[in-house]
Amino acid sequence: MASTFTKALLSASADGSAIKVAAAATPGTLAHAVGGTAGVIDEVWLYAVNTDAAADHVLTIEYGGPTAPDKQIPITIPKRSGLLLVVPGLPLLGGSGATVKAFADAANVINLLGFVNRITP
Repeated sequence: MASTFTKALLSASADGSAIKVAAAATPGTLAHAVGGTAGVIDEVWLYAVNTDAAADHVLTIEYGGPTAPDKQIPITIPKRSGLLLVVPGLPLLGGSGATVKAFADAANVINLLGFVNRITP
């Protein structure tokens, strides 16, 4: 039997608009919470934008949970950058309660956009 792929919004963005990273430390600002039933996979695509005209900022993605350093992905986001891919379609298992959160070295200067491909067996 073939799998079904459905594009869905990040759970923290009801209308698909940007999610402002307000957190400057762990636990981060929620971008996506994996719901659904066991066996369903959310393939997460996440992009970041640094709106600060003066400085680059370090964004830390807490992928699957906040456990440091095992589940943290730090990345420097250049100032006034366009959409920079920070999570390239990584999978999270449905029903696991896993989350994707983010914090930055400065609050309210990084925005996140993205989507998930929900894969149902």
